[in-house]
Amino acid sequence: MKLLGTNASPYVRKARLVLLEKNIPHTYLIDPPREPGSQVARVNPLGRIPALILDDETCVFDSPVVAEYADTLNDTPILIPRSDALARMRVKRWEALADGIMDSAVVVRGESLRPAEKQDAGNITRHNDAVTRALAYVSVQLGQRTWCEGSSITLADLALASALIYLGLRQPDRDWRGAHPNLSAWFSRMNERASVRASLAD
Repeated sequence: MKLLGTNASPYVRKARLVLLEKNIPHTYLIDPPREPGSQVARVNPLGRIPALILDDETCVFDSPVVAEYADTLNDTPILIPRSDALARMRVKRWEALADGIMDSAVVVRGESLRPAEKQDAGNITRHNDAVTRALAYVSVQLGQRTWCEGSSITLADLALASALIYLGLRQPDRDWRGAHPNLSAWFSRMNERASVRASLAD
């Protein structure tokens, strides 16, 4: 299978981390959708990444669907609980929080690329405030636990790591580490995982 994406996309990183963590053989192809010759729009009518192309040419999109599909391919590890509905909900809620952080950070990034006179300051403030609130909530929910949910790594951890990596890339002046030492310690541990290191190496 082939995963189409870019290194700058936090959604692509989340999908990659799932594939890497589960040791699912795949080829990662950097394919910016806006570049001439991109095949993304051909395989995904939305023209968005990540796009996972299966061996039979079926295209799986977007990142939550890629993650759910990939998690069914093997049990090492199981990233989304399968039999415990409440545990599954909690993992998916963590994913929603992480995706929300990504969503707001992407909006702020988009505004920052506009000419100064065309930027919507109110929109920037709203989304930056949403990120700030979400980080505070995540920090409280995490506490001093090793993993976001349960006793082993789950999609919750991979999604949150992807969001924090993106914040470091696009909002380097945001001192979330100083504001949330427990989250900083958790993130440092996540950065030691082979899957995270591999995703950052490209």
